[in-house]
Amino acid sequence: MRTFPNNEDNGVTVETPQSIHEFWFGTDPDDQTVATGKSSLWWSKNTEVDAEIARRFADLIDLAAAGGLSDWEATPRGLLALILLTDQFPRNAYRQKARAFVYDAHARRWCHLAIRRGIQAQLRPVERVFLLLPLEHAETLQDQERCVTEMRAMAADAPANFAATAAGYVDYAIRHRDIIARFGRFPHRNAILGRLSTPEEIAFLQEPGSSF
Repeated sequence: MRTFPNNEDNGVTVETPQSIHEFWFGTDPDDQTVATGKSSLWWSKNTEVDAEIARRFADLIDLAAAGGLSDWEATPRGLLALILLTDQFPRNAYRQKARAFVYDAHARRWCHLAIRRGIQAQLRPVERVFLLLPLEHAETLQDQERCVTEMRAMAADAPANFAATAAGYVDYAIRHRDIIARFGRFPHRNAILGRLSTPEEIAFLQEPGSSF
């Protein structure tokens, strides 16, 4: 499987689907432990984390988008790594910039490919969440509806100690779906993408929880 040197240690360190997986999920086999331990990495706005992801993965993000890691599509973990590279990592590396969303179409394509192959059923629930996030980030109702369906299936398979956290992910999927059903897009992206907000969107953005 192809590897790619990062910018550390004079290129000695290489990035693989496994190294990306360990960076994002760690090595603990318990989903709830992973979700608790990695929550600050996943959900917090931290300039140091953003800088680390940009430094370590920016070149790899572009390589994935250019088709240079297509051999990673052959395995479930490889597909998940491609999705992380083009869905999650740009949101850190290019936070508050339009470029954060440039790679979304690639992530959605890999997400749909994974679902067609049934790969989501081969992953742990906590991994499935991130496999599905490209659909939750999509500005199309069809993708949003599929995300809600798949997130509910993920929650149904969650172990007991992860059930409450899994239910929270389902709730977030529903909230995203409802915004797209109402506006056809995410109003909180408008300023970043140079889109004009409608009066209804402006009013909505004043409400708590209107941005993600």
